[in-house]
Amino acid sequence: MSAFNQDLLQYISRSPTPFHAVLNTKSRLLKAGFTELNEADDWSLETGQKYFVTRRDSSLVAFVYGKQPMQKTGLRLLGAHTDSPCLKVKPAPDITRKGYRQLGVEIYGGVLMAPWFDRDLSLAGQVSVTDSRGELHHLLVDIERPVAVIPSLAIHLDREANTQRTINPQDQLPPILWQTRFADDDMTFRDWLATYLRDSGHDVAQVFDFELSFYDVQAGAEVGLNQEFISCARLDNLLSCYVTIESLLQASGEVTSLVVLNDHEEVGSCSTAGADGNFLECVLERLLPNTEARQRALSQSMMMSVDNAHGVHPNFIQKHDDSHGPLLNDGPVLKFNANQSYASQPAMSSRIRLLAQQENVPIQSFVVRSDMRCGSTIGPMTAAKTGIETLDIGVPTFAMHSIRELAGAHDPILLNRLLTAFLNYY
Repeated sequence: MSAFNQDLLQYISRSPTPFHAVLNTKSRLLKAGFTELNEADDWSLETGQKYFVTRRDSSLVAFVYGKQPMQKTGLRLLGAHTDSPCLKVKPAPDITRKGYRQLGVEIYGGVLMAPWFDRDLSLAGQVSVTDSRGELHHLLVDIERPVAVIPSLAIHLDREANTQRTINPQDQLPPILWQTRFADDDMTFRDWLATYLRDSGHDVAQVFDFELSFYDVQAGAEVGLNQEFISCARLDNLLSCYVTIESLLQASGEVTSLVVLNDHEEVGSCSTAGADGNFLECVLERLLPNTEARQRALSQSMMMSVDNAHGVHPNFIQKHDDSHGPLLNDGPVLKFNANQSYASQPAMSSRIRLLAQQENVPIQSFVVRSDMRCGSTIGPMTAAKTGIETLDIGVPTFAMHSIRELAGAHDPILLNRLLTAFLNYY
């Protein structure tokens, strides 16, 4: 279990953005013998072989072309998302106040803002540049070292900070990067970025656009007196990305098994790389070009939408329904919502409960309190677009959407065991 979790934490630490998560996932797949496909090329797929394809460098579909006919067994699918709530750098970010150079940031997703203060922050993402020949390139960037901080206001200057504090993201979240007296007064963030890239060995004439996110450089860790927890940034939802891919690598290959990792879930999924786009549908059409054969296969297919669940917090037990408060280290959580914020239905959930029983994996259930609004996942929209019977599942977590989240050390490997069995189930 410890080795599994250490590898998981390293995967997350090396994946500060969806671009890095996809790159690290590609590396794992290539090492395991998968062949990379390109959407612009002709595909010649062979039974028993393993493939993957990416879109926008931030979403990925990987699949094992099973030995059994898909019209007979259907497909087994797992879905997760590569993005996490964060602070993204604005296109024209430069702010100078009192000799401090700061960057304007945009809130991405449902960020829990308070934990971002007083953290050692770095930057990562994708930068579009031209080289000395005028050719355009898209470079992956991870500065890795701390380069910024958002200092808190001292309690002496805000005596009500612990009782009535609110955070204005426009005014109070721009991180500090440098003091102008220690740098060229006229240097912009783009100038600094171009210099950094040149110093890193890239031929850069001009920086055009970028998609850069701040992240906490503190590495993930096993914590607790008995190391019963794992603490890390982006557990939602890179934990699920890691576990779904590991399960695919362990699948037998009898049934066609597929993992889709979508970007932009945290902001509604409506994009070319999101679950509300056509990425998965395009792959399924190329797997089964014949419409009737595809519909026959999809009607027998099953999917698990894998995304973290809310564990019942011992300091806030009133925030949970008394009968649906998942505990950390008590196993994966089936997520239900009568208003279809989750895709789970009794026919599918019963199959998974039986499978979990056979695999000796404990299962929990989550339903949000009736007086609270429910979150959602890629599950419902994927089910609606493909017609595939879908279940929402995930490991219980504390502090979801914080800069650092907490999960049980036993739950990821239990989820892995269940998902692997699911991919082999027919």
